[in-house]
Amino acid sequence: MTREMLLALALGYVFGSIPFGLLLTGLAGKGDIRKIGSGNIGATNVLRTGSRPLAALTLILDCLKATVAILLAKRLFGDGSAAPAATGAMIGHLYPVWLKFRGGKGAATLLGVLIGLPFWSAASIYAAVWILLLLTFRISSVAGMGAAISAAVMAAILHSSYFPMLLGFAVLVLWKHRENIARLTKGTEPRIVIKTSSTA
Repeated sequence: MTREMLLALALGYVFGSIPFGLLLTGLAGKGDIRKIGSGNIGATNVLRTGSRPLAALTLILDCLKATVAILLAKRLFGDGSAAPAATGAMIGHLYPVWLKFRGGKGAATLLGVLIGLPFWSAASIYAAVWILLLLTFRISSVAGMGAAISAAVMAAILHSSYFPMLLGFAVLVLWKHRENIARLTKGTEPRIVIKTSSTA
């Protein structure tokens, strides 16, 4: 791995490890998101605070931080730095050093990776699968895992050089959802319920 690729990996990690869900809920006076609901720092758990705008903003920022990291790395270090920056962004989001390596589950950040590469066909299918599964089952984990798998499947179908990386990312997303998978098998995985709040 070249010096530029290592720098791109580090850059991606720094951007990816920004815990927007934690920062936004704290600034909004919602308390520590890690002590609410599932304890996750992602958009779904932010929604449990009762604030749809905060949840939407968390989703957007968790997505864009990967996109920005990749685009910046490509500008600074060349096109060959896209994959290292993407890898850094995903690892940073899933395992941020600032939060003792307890990060999010990667669904939004992986979409940002696909946009930043750019891998538009996979990004489009990813978004469609995510939305379709969410509307059908109302279970965030099912939507996130299904979308992550779709990215790897699209890469395989299109014989993309990104296939090994996206397959690895899909495995990581599934691993981060292992508790959700256990609840799904038991039929106890909660559906999305929006808590109403006058300050939302």
